[in-house]
Amino acid sequence: MPIPYLRRLTGKERTAVSNRHLGYSLAFIAGAINAGGFFAVDQYTSHMTGIVSAMTDDLALGNIGLALAGLGALLTFICGAGCSAILINWARHRKLQSEYALSLMLEAGLLLCFGLMGGTLSLRTGLFVPVTVMLLCFIMGLQNAIITKLSHAEIRTTHVTGLVTDIGIELGKLLYWNKTHHPGQVLHVQANIPKLRLLSTLLLMFFSGGVTGALGFKHVGFISTVPLALVLMLFALVPVLDDVKSVMRRYWIR
Repeated sequence: MPIPYLRRLTGKERTAVSNRHLGYSLAFIAGAINAGGFFAVDQYTSHMTGIVSAMTDDLALGNIGLALAGLGALLTFICGAGCSAILINWARHRKLQSEYALSLMLEAGLLLCFGLMGGTLSLRTGLFVPVTVMLLCFIMGLQNAIITKLSHAEIRTTHVTGLVTDIGIELGKLLYWNKTHHPGQVLHVQANIPKLRLLSTLLLMFFSGGVTGALGFKHVGFISTVPLALVLMLFALVPVLDDVKSVMRRYWIR
């Protein structure tokens, strides 16, 4: 990929186009991690609604161990989102170009660890759940916070409930019959076609990533996440190197 494109994709200066392109890529990766990770840990790790619902059921049925496992997954997801917010604000206060790329680089590093050490990590437990579950939940929280902050909450990539709801809303507007055909009128209902196209593409990318991730885990195992980690590193590399060069220039000037 050309360096200017990568700089626009994950750099500090954002555009609607770069947000969309990054959103599509991250939706694919999230789908691959979520569906593929199910083969590894027997649990979807981005679906906090399902996890919280399962916790309430487990508590009602007296399955305290399972409820605590759900709590562990929930807490690590929150920690991932919090870590992303800390990194982004830390970089923002220092006017770094890698404001968002730092979190992406951390996600890439953690995903690489999962791919190379997943078999070993699955034997260890922390916060009531296997470390592999904690790691994937942390990654999902991290990624969701990244795209939420850089797109001002317009794009989500790690779960599809909101996407499908918004697609339904826009389709409802599209099918709505206006008695009059004057778009300027207050009560005129009109679908947001660019938004519908964005949401549909994000859903398609998440689904495609899910199929790819599931097949990868089925036939290759943990190592199938390594290419995803390398792609994330490539996305984040240029803004990070820009900041490294800037720091080095200031150091030599002194």
